[in-house]
Amino acid sequence: MSVPSREAYARAGVDVAAGDRAVELLRERVGRTSDLLAGRSGFAAALPLPGGMREPLLLAATDGVGTKTEIARRMGRYDTIGQDLVAMCADDVVCHGARPFAFLDYIAVGQVDPERVAAIVGGIADACEAIDCELVGGETAEHPDLMTADAFDLAGFCLGIVERDRLLDGRAVRDRDVILGLASSGLHANGYSLVRALLAEDRLSLDDALEPEGSAGEALLVPSRLYAGHILALLEAACEAGYRIGGLAHVTGGGLPGNVPRAVPAGLGVSLSPIAWRVPPIVQLVAARAGLSGEEMRATFNAGIGMAVVVEPHAADTVLAFLEARGIEAWRIGRVVPESLTGPSRYRELS
Repeated sequence: MSVPSREAYARAGVDVAAGDRAVELLRERVGRTSDLLAGRSGFAAALPLPGGMREPLLLAATDGVGTKTEIARRMGRYDTIGQDLVAMCADDVVCHGARPFAFLDYIAVGQVDPERVAAIVGGIADACEAIDCELVGGETAEHPDLMTADAFDLAGFCLGIVERDRLLDGRAVRDRDVILGLASSGLHANGYSLVRALLAEDRLSLDDALEPEGSAGEALLVPSRLYAGHILALLEAACEAGYRIGGLAHVTGGGLPGNVPRAVPAGLGVSLSPIAWRVPPIVQLVAARAGLSGEEMRATFNAGIGMAVVVEPHAADTVLAFLEARGIEAWRIGRVVPESLTGPSRYRELS
């Protein structure tokens, strides 16, 4: 089979030369990491399993950043959204006690802009480095005619590892355990379809003044907080001190009612007090412009809680102090209750 010339591909809307340049920029940016067995020019990544583990389990997660990409496009800023992608995947993996150790990305674009692609992947690389996770590869796909030239989409894939006897699956949770909520940095990467609808209807503007970021647009682009490193340190501290952390919940799509109950087993539910924590200004602004009730806000956005930790009652203050020392604001937001008190949703709110 003959191979089409680069000129023929360019006429079809695919700039191969731009794609090659993007790869060169990415190699410069992500060439620091170590343990690849097959090298970076192969078709897949081959890594050794981290040593010293008695019975390792692999955990895998995949996710995207949804339509937050459109806010990045409109703002012309591409250096932060890579962290959103890593957080969405790695913080799912860490909910089971696993250490994220390998990450891959997929970027679809209407037209390859090497600097833009490098900025996006640079953000991914920085986030992976921050949590000591290997960025082992990725794919950039150009889709002329299917996407506008400046449109893009992101997906990520994360592998984690944990010893079987340290796997968190909720079975260690007990009735009356305390639920701690870790502060989010904003909307993270959920609810942006509603945000875009508000923008389209002129009920919200990217230029609206909002503190502390300065504008709604800047606040909407604040990247998702990376919890993985803090959670792994917390789990290690709990193991050494001998207190029990029963479950973890990453609060993403579906908000609090859709995610916190996932940290507890069948037969138990969660009871939260929404007045116990601070809701970020950007969440308050979007909810007000959309006319959402408090309950609707907490079911659409993270509402200020990006991760929940279920811990035995006597250790709650110890965990709060540990997180505070690491710069993470956290609150007692509720407790575990019998499912009979919550109904099938396994979620209830107390004023």
